[in-house]
Amino acid sequence: MDVFGSSGTRGVANEEITPAFVLQVVAAAGTVWEADRVAIARDTRSTGRMLENAAVAGLQSVGCDVHRLGVLPTPGAQAYAAREGVPAVMITASHNPPEYNGVKLIGADGIELSVSELETVEEAFLSEVDGARSWVRTGDEFAVEDAIRRYIGSVREAVDAEKLADLTVAIDPGHGAASLTSPRLFRELGCRVLTVNAQPDGRFPGRDPEPVEANLEDLGRLVATSDADVGIAHDGDGDRAIFFDESGTYIEGDAALAALADAELGPRDATVAAVNVSQRLVDVCDRTGATLELTPIGSTYITSRIQQLRAEGVSVPVAGEGNGGIYFPEYSLARDGAYIAARFLELVVDKPASEVVEPFGGYRNVRLKLTYESRDQREAMLAAVDRVAENEDAGTNTTDGVRLDYGDGWVLARPSGTEPVIRVYAEARGKERAEELAARLYDAAEAALEDTG
Repeated sequence: MDVFGSSGTRGVANEEITPAFVLQVVAAAGTVWEADRVAIARDTRSTGRMLENAAVAGLQSVGCDVHRLGVLPTPGAQAYAAREGVPAVMITASHNPPEYNGVKLIGADGIELSVSELETVEEAFLSEVDGARSWVRTGDEFAVEDAIRRYIGSVREAVDAEKLADLTVAIDPGHGAASLTSPRLFRELGCRVLTVNAQPDGRFPGRDPEPVEANLEDLGRLVATSDADVGIAHDGDGDRAIFFDESGTYIEGDAALAALADAELGPRDATVAAVNVSQRLVDVCDRTGATLELTPIGSTYITSRIQQLRAEGVSVPVAGEGNGGIYFPEYSLARDGAYIAARFLELVVDKPASEVVEPFGGYRNVRLKLTYESRDQREAMLAAVDRVAENEDAGTNTTDGVRLDYGDGWVLARPSGTEPVIRVYAEARGKERAEELAARLYDAAEAALEDTG
């Protein structure tokens, strides 16, 4: 797909993602949906209101009434869509830097559109299908005042408030949409709540929206100096959760996923993860007898595979990625950072967070990226990676990019679906080994980039 990546369409606002582009994309979606009503929400990015207005105009032009939800986490928009039976548009760039923005499309079932559905919208957009209505049939708009309250209530009702009461949690929403929801939710659950970077601000002055260790030093310090039981960090649109233990030590997202999966999976279950899955989850599946299904990277692919398995009668109690995007399909087929955090807190009630994840330690991860400027550079870098793979004594998986499994570690190189970068992931028991494996593909891609520069 040229317009939609693995999680919607994103780019630098007012350069790649312009109001005119958003209007046309969303009008195409409205034409395909043929819906009378469509909901729209946004994260806190400074360009969000501008692009929301463009999207509203596009929807109205094709005859859709628009329900404006305001600033709301993506899972809140998905919950509204499912509850009201209307499709939804989310204006967000998730974890991308402040200058980015984008569009995510959600079906009337509250689930992100599948690849085939996105392709249908993309075809309508690229072929310039004109779904504009006459002036007497254009849509209206309505402000939904209680979207935040109802979203918080839905999460609160899905967890055991009595069990979580009296825990102390430190929360870093990163100035994103969860600033308006997670602190309030956990207070309503009876927790003592401390916050950092909890003022909604689309410039993200306190930290970059991506909840990775390098961006979360403030949260680690807050946990370490406040006797908090756990630290919780979100991305820009609040669909992911990353944790710190009671000492202020960062917990790898893969370790948190493994701990949550270990508590849920049994021998008749399956779980779904992307091709950059950690060995930690592989180990859990080996121990519990659960089946592991791999997909290309991106929430759309994982969601679609979960749906397919459940339609076949397969139990999928938990699934997701090690970036903090975890699904609990019996609750929702949406990644919900607040609900993920609440489920992790249920584990922390019985023992400290450090002990919860201790069985899933021992692996070291390396994540690198190379930025390219042209399609030729991209193709040259990927060709260089392929040449390395052909000569390595390793298991090869090409579900998404190239993954090489060496037995004692693995490395994956793949192009991002939302940014002009080639990402390289590696994992092994030792940091030096992980760095060595990452270098095999990174160095080859870097040399190709320099040759085409």
